Amino acid sequence: MSKFTRRDFNNLGKSFLTVTGLAVVLGPIIAFFYPANLEETPSEPVLVSPQGELGPGESKTIRFGRYPAIVINTSEGLRAYSAVCTHFACVVKWNIEHNEIECPCHEGFFDPYNGEVISGPPPTALNALQVEIEDGDIYVGGTA
Repeated sequence: MSKFTRRDFNNLGKSFLTVTGLAVVLGPIIAFFYPANLEETPSEPVLVSPQGELGPGESKTIRFGRYPAIVINTSEGLRAYSAVCTHFACVVKWNIEHNEIECPCHEGFFDPYNGEVISGPPPTALNALQVEIEDGDIYVGGTA
């Protein structure tokens, strides 16, 4: 039976620190050359929910590729927009009490019927997305 000496302990510690250091340096380099596959906009329509789950005046925020989308059941029908504010890329929310889409970061407000800016600092309207209903399900994007 051999003893575990102080030198053995130090060598083990150095080996551990070397491996950790290499991982810290090589991890970001590998991630740079092999990034996650994040589509800017999905090529296929994305399921929002069954049509009956989104009642009048309600909204739902969904994952839509790299960025979220917001779907609103307005009095004029379903509307969908990119949920990213055009001012500083905050995620917008539906305010049912004021019947408008609002950006909580800098008080930007958008019209739910066309995505146009009502007030605040956003320079342009929200990006509109296509909404389709197929077999009782709501889809956003692409051609369902």
